[in-house]
Amino acid sequence: MSENTQTQNLKAAVLGGGSFGTAIANILAENGFKVSLWMRNTDTIAQILETRENKQYLPGVKLHENIVPTDDLESGIADASILFYAVPSKSFRELVERTEGLVSKDQILISTTKGIEPEGFNLMSDILRGVFPANSIGVISGPNLAKEIGARQLAATVIASKDKRVRDFIQQSLSCEFFRIYVNADMYGVELGGALKNIYAIITGMAAALGYGENTKAMLITRSLAEMSRFAVSQGANPMTFLGLAGVGDLVATCVSPLSRNYRVGYAIGNGETLDEAVEALGEVAEGINTLRYVRNQANDTGIYMPLVNALYEVIFNGAEVNQVAKALMTGEHNTDVEFSLPRGA
Repeated sequence: MSENTQTQNLKAAVLGGGSFGTAIANILAENGFKVSLWMRNTDTIAQILETRENKQYLPGVKLHENIVPTDDLESGIADASILFYAVPSKSFRELVERTEGLVSKDQILISTTKGIEPEGFNLMSDILRGVFPANSIGVISGPNLAKEIGARQLAATVIASKDKRVRDFIQQSLSCEFFRIYVNADMYGVELGGALKNIYAIITGMAAALGYGENTKAMLITRSLAEMSRFAVSQGANPMTFLGLAGVGDLVATCVSPLSRNYRVGYAIGNGETLDEAVEALGEVAEGINTLRYVRNQANDTGIYMPLVNALYEVIFNGAEVNQVAKALMTGEHNTDVEFSLPRGA
């Protein structure tokens, strides 16, 4: 791939050496950025320097020579035009607060993390804004299975920011022949889409393990979309956001692919494994488990009707039978097909 002359010699920092962070770092490097890839694991750093490969999280993908792995947070951030925070949600605040004092006001800060912080029901952009109120902030979300992106399969994502400069810069920085960037100003909706769909991927994984057919999967996905958008709009999101890549696009990709961590956890539970067994076998974070807790509590506190969320919560945390999810869907209150097309109960 030829380097982008507009980004050549600029520096980017990717904070987090997991699968998506590594894939994003590789695109940035191929587009001309000098990339600091920060990670805690010194063995992985040594491995990348020696083999140009992140064998644990993105095996088989040759990493560009412009990527410099490091465990030095200060030097990694210094002089970067843009920072990508690419760690699991449970580690997000800790990392953001560690970077306080290292980040300058002119650096653009981007979250790639799909999750929710339970205390105060904060999204990742809320955390960034709280620590860095003077910085321009954006979020990336979409149907982005990292291993497919690493393999250069065609994919697209959404950059959401209220700042047009941020949207334009990310489009320029990450666009390439196999990765397309679309824009949205609804950060909250894009983030909620990325977080909520993980819950429903667990459900569709369970359904696949139990042998349900394509009709059932289609019903689950479309009713999941209705439930997602109903909840997100109650939190201030734009319902139209859920018709795009960060909504239905991400939901479909996550709910049908064995590459999805949350789908695999659901599949294992559907096959009779306990939650602990499923997570241990996965070896990676399945964001949907924690998100399920937070969303269920928030929905119940605010009176949002979410039968699939409540049924899955009973299965995961209270030992209910897996068929409880199907029962909840088939015996819940009747409603319109497309959310918001008719007033509830009309």
